[in-house]
Amino acid sequence: MQAETTGRRNAVPTVRGRRQHQYWLLDLYGSAIGKKAVMAVTGIVLLGFVFAHMTGNLKVYYNDDGESLNHYSEWLRDVGEPVVPHEGLLWAVRGVLAVSLLLHVHAATTLTLLNRKARPVAYKGGRKYAAADYAARTMRWSGIIVAAFLVFHLLDLTAGRANPDFVSGQPYQNLVASFEREPVAAAYIVANLLLGMHIYHGAWSLFQSLGLNHPRFNRWRRGFAALFAAAIVVGNVSIPIAVLTGVLD
Repeated sequence: MQAETTGRRNAVPTVRGRRQHQYWLLDLYGSAIGKKAVMAVTGIVLLGFVFAHMTGNLKVYYNDDGESLNHYSEWLRDVGEPVVPHEGLLWAVRGVLAVSLLLHVHAATTLTLLNRKARPVAYKGGRKYAAADYAARTMRWSGIIVAAFLVFHLLDLTAGRANPDFVSGQPYQNLVASFEREPVAAAYIVANLLLGMHIYHGAWSLFQSLGLNHPRFNRWRRGFAALFAAAIVVGNVSIPIAVLTGVLD
């Protein structure tokens, strides 16, 4: 198949009358389908991290005064040595997560604006939510609140700026010291409940965004989304509750 040209200087080749875009990835991302695909792929990355982060934190329940969690935290910094520098792989993972989060938020925001532009006139008589559940309708706000709490969480337990009793290299002690503050524990619980709703709808819809939408699989999709979200919420929320009740000290 030979490409045709428009005859203009520096013209972009065309095939069968269609213009071959030099930046086709950007063109794809500019469409609703492309944005949904980016949200699905980045969502999988973020869901994987949330699950791994939660299972790692469950080491607080090992009856060894927090040594298992502290050793696990140190292993995350040492893994990959001497092939990569100290904390090199950890920072690489952080970079992937940061890019995934930014793309996820940007795709969600621009997709919302794209949908509004496609329907400038509001639904007559108010929008009907017969096919939508509460998690779907609160997706935007739960994402914003969880993102805001994520900033505090990093300042509290990673950087230590929001934790007056923070000691570098002692994640178990830092975690207990943070959740002994009741307002912080309460905020953590609320944020994880919202995270659960966000995960539930996100895990359900990402399969549809990837084209895996069929009545035969919908029950499995919903069951997976509910089970995954419940596991994350129960695992995460159990920790501040255990600190407040004295199970962890």
